Amino acid sequence: MKKHFTDADLNRSVGNLLRLGVILSVATSLVGFIKLFFEGFKMPKKYTCLDIGTSSEKVWGHLWNSLCKGEGMAIIQVGILLLIFTPLMRIVFALIGYLKEKDYVYVVISSIVLAIMAISFFTGYAH
Repeated sequence: MKKHFTDADLNRSVGNLLRLGVILSVATSLVGFIKLFFEGFKMPKKYTCLDIGTSSEKVWGHLWNSLCKGEGMAIIQVGILLLIFTPLMRIVFALIGYLKEKDYVYVVISSIVLAIMAISFFTGYAH
């Protein structure tokens, strides 16, 4: 017998997702702060990677290189990205839940919100 997916199930899943996202973000940032403390809080002297005209490939590449080196600041940035992605994943979870419930009005609304958030995330920092 197949169990019916209810609103309570969806709310519980979304609540657990939000909790998990915040916990992972805080834990990751805390590890980054501890690592940064042991690095002596060395901050970059030049902020050239933050120029307005910098391409997204350069920004992501710089983050990836710093993360591979295990730099505390990069770990903190990953924690912040986890915190940013948490509400985005909440919308994805809700979208899947609405699809299971066959509530197509909310599927369309969630899809529009997801598209707006994705577009703003990937293009919003350029100018």
